[in-house]
Amino acid sequence: MAFDLDIFDSLRSEAIDEILNSWGAFCACTDALIKGNGDLSAGSKLTPLVALLCKYGLRSLVEDHFLQALEETFKTNGVMVFWEYFEACRDAPPSEMLNFLSKEDWPQKVLSKALEEICLEKCYQEKCLLILVHAFQSHEENLSLERGDLDLHESSLISRYRLMVSALLLTTLPSHFPEILRFYFKKKLEELSTMIAGFGDDVCECQSDDLLINQQRKDSPRFSEMDIDDNFLEKNISKDNNLVKDVGKVVRDLRSIGFMSMSEDAYASAIFVLLKGKVNELAGDDYRNPVLESVKEWIQAVPLRFLHALQAYLGDSVYYDNSSSGLKSPLASSVSSFPGVGIPSELLVRWKLRLEYFAYETLQDLRIGKLFEIIVDYPDSSPAIEDLKKCLEYTGQHSKLVDSFISSLRYRLLTAGASTNDILHQYVSTIKALRTIDPTGVFLEAVGEPIRDYLKGRKDTIKCIVTMLTDGNPSGSGNSSDSLLEELNRDAENQEGADYDDNINSDDKQAWSNAECWEPDPAEADPAKGSNNRRKIDILAMIVSLIGSKDQLVNEYRVMLAEKLLNKLDYDFDSEIRTLELLKIHFGESSMQKCEIMLNDLIDSKRTNANIKASIPQTSQTGAEQEENDVSLNLLDATIISSNFWPPIQAESLNIPSSIDHLLSDYAKRFHEIKTPRKLLWKKNLGAVKLELQFEDQNMQFTVAPIHAAIIMKFQDQTSWTSKNLAASIGIPVDTLNRRINFWVGKGILAESVGTGSEDHVFTIADGMIDTNRNGITNGNSEELLIADEEGENSVASVEEQLRKEMTVYEKFIVGMLTNFGSMALDRIHNTLKMFCVAEPAYDKSLQQLQSFLAGLVSEEKLEMKDGLYFLKK
Repeated sequence: MAFDLDIFDSLRSEAIDEILNSWGAFCACTDALIKGNGDLSAGSKLTPLVALLCKYGLRSLVEDHFLQALEETFKTNGVMVFWEYFEACRDAPPSEMLNFLSKEDWPQKVLSKALEEICLEKCYQEKCLLILVHAFQSHEENLSLERGDLDLHESSLISRYRLMVSALLLTTLPSHFPEILRFYFKKKLEELSTMIAGFGDDVCECQSDDLLINQQRKDSPRFSEMDIDDNFLEKNISKDNNLVKDVGKVVRDLRSIGFMSMSEDAYASAIFVLLKGKVNELAGDDYRNPVLESVKEWIQAVPLRFLHALQAYLGDSVYYDNSSSGLKSPLASSVSSFPGVGIPSELLVRWKLRLEYFAYETLQDLRIGKLFEIIVDYPDSSPAIEDLKKCLEYTGQHSKLVDSFISSLRYRLLTAGASTNDILHQYVSTIKALRTIDPTGVFLEAVGEPIRDYLKGRKDTIKCIVTMLTDGNPSGSGNSSDSLLEELNRDAENQEGADYDDNINSDDKQAWSNAECWEPDPAEADPAKGSNNRRKIDILAMIVSLIGSKDQLVNEYRVMLAEKLLNKLDYDFDSEIRTLELLKIHFGESSMQKCEIMLNDLIDSKRTNANIKASIPQTSQTGAEQEENDVSLNLLDATIISSNFWPPIQAESLNIPSSIDHLLSDYAKRFHEIKTPRKLLWKKNLGAVKLELQFEDQNMQFTVAPIHAAIIMKFQDQTSWTSKNLAASIGIPVDTLNRRINFWVGKGILAESVGTGSEDHVFTIADGMIDTNRNGITNGNSEELLIADEEGENSVASVEEQLRKEMTVYEKFIVGMLTNFGSMALDRIHNTLKMFCVAEPAYDKSLQQLQSFLAGLVSEEKLEMKDGLYFLKK
């Protein structure tokens, strides 16, 4: 307390005695009033004493003493008593404290009672303070002071008291009290949510007498608070509702003791916890139903109605003219009215924006965390993708999506254990899903980069891409919509639906269209990459870019098509023709010319086969010879190819039975007569042979490769062969025979034993030893098995083998360069070959093809590479 002591120098002793007597009486009166246990009668003595002390300029001393007395009393009778109510759970851990609060029913008993008592104490002290204020007012009115000055003094004194109350409580605040408040509001909101759900059941039963309809509504997975009639809710959830009254009284008491911010934080935290739980409940692992709108409806049904009723109870509902409110937010729907609320207050609108943003962010984080699974299920998970798109539009947290998804890709997909086919399917699904979220392609550019880099390092990437382009989804992995064949079909439909009369200057029109709808790139875009790459997300173009050039893809497709056509047992290739037409639309007719000739060869082969069989004379031979030759020739179908347009065919020596050789010669002779001067050169190791093996009790049919047929037919001549003799008779190496004959041994047709030499094996017909169950063959004569080439040997040379053969001519140039220069980098070798190898055959290979060839030379130990430079092997 500070006051001016110089005032006593000018006073007489009588005045000093009067001041001292008045001060003593004022202190005694103050103690009697504040500690009077509700008795305010002592306040009547306070007015003259205050007036006398103020007369001598001691007003500040009077105020300070009175407030100090209030503080000491409030600390004893208010603060200490208030915190004692919560002493029981002070040292309990959070989990145990929540159990204790639930068990003891704190929200209804302890918190309300403690707040009621401290507010009563505060209310009594404020009455005491008002007595002092009235005493000041009486003195100042006698001095004829302005009313504004009186009100200013009153508000200042009351503000000091309330600040003192808040300071006392906050300085002694136990750490667990905010958790108690959050628990209280959370429990009340859960009661409200349960109550609304109960209203929903009652409303459904009241609104319709049709029990079947009511049962269907209740059994629906989406039946919830959102089905409740708005008028019914507005009537039952208002400021007169008992639950709202209880909560409103607690909030009002907390505000009274200076805990306004703490109470708002507590019920805001409870609302957000409840909202987060609701989002998780509605969304969960269900990606096939949209949930965002359901969450927003729940926000209006529960927390907003609760807040509206609470504001009405507390008198906080200040309405405004939304045309002048100045609220601008992309989250704000029309604020003209809320269902069940009417025209909202500005505070309620702000709450709506906060809750909706939190819902968007929570659902966004939930979907981003499960984005890998969502994309695996795409397009069935399209609703989840749409929800995620809306959330990101509001939150703008696209970078969180990129970082999280790239981390998931590297941990779960881009690993040695994942097949290239699965990675490609996931990449296609990722492109489609992110195209929905971000049509500009900026985030796809960031997310797809690690996938593209990883796929470029896989040796079978090209083969898998071609398989997806031609066969759809043969392996059953991934969704059928991930097939690139569907993209080819969609591309063709778009081009067929275009008006070609208007496409004379299509490039100019496209350029003009791009200029009209130009927008700057997003801030997240990579400035090193041009925006033209993002204007149209072409899935096929992005997949082809993994390979490096379309020529490599076409070459791989040509090899795969040749393998497929050579292994066909009939002339049904309509699907191959359709696929080729689609590829011609996308890659151009010139690129697919050789493939088209290959299919034309099969068409011509079908026609030639029919002509040759029609030319068989019916009466030129008689008896058994005619029957044998006619039947055999009718069963022979040949695929006649133009060798200059097909990939190199794998040649393998093979001695076939003389009867079959005679048939081939007869067929070739008839072909020469029809197609003079062309002649046939048979590839005897290619094709398929249908066999019927006859045993004592059953016949079995097989469709096998010619080499398998040649092996088993040798056992017609003798029942036992050594591997060396059998290989020499068929005209193949022994190791090749040992691989191929395993098919018949595995079927139980042949038995294997060790011969005289350690490397010579003996094979015999296993009479009566066939285990039909073990080998998957059933008794009877109608079973036909079509076998694949289980050794993995193809009929056509692979692209790598073709490249190796074509590049062999440049090997001497490369060795000469490295001899002269010592060491060279890849790009330097590539540029040097382009510069000097201009004569036939001219060097026209890509950098990737050269790198593959050099890698082969390194593996053959002809070259070595270190720090990106190639050397001759020493």
